[in-house]
Amino acid sequence: MKCIIFRCSKKSEMYLYVPFAEDEEVIIEQLDEGLKKMTGQLKNIMVLELTPEKKLARADAKEVIASLEEKGFYLQSPPNEIFRKDDSMLHNPSDSF
Repeated sequence: MKCIIFRCSKKSEMYLYVPFAEDEEVIIEQLDEGLKKMTGQLKNIMVLELTPEKKLARADAKEVIASLEEKGFYLQSPPNEIFRKDDSMLHNPSDSF
């Protein structure tokens, strides 16, 4: 299955996979509004041919393919360490103004 991977502007290391189409603008227009709010601006970073055997850095290719077929997208969230880092910055008194 051929897909496009977009980098999401709302969160570092968050990526949106969608089935491939020639016109990226149409793909983005057809996304659910809630998903658009969650991801922010999308930047195409790669077109990829997915197979169940394909090795991906932070996702299981079989899960990605299943999600693309069932939902029409796959949202790859940042690793937990990044969430913890972001959260710790919110609670660190030394970072106050």
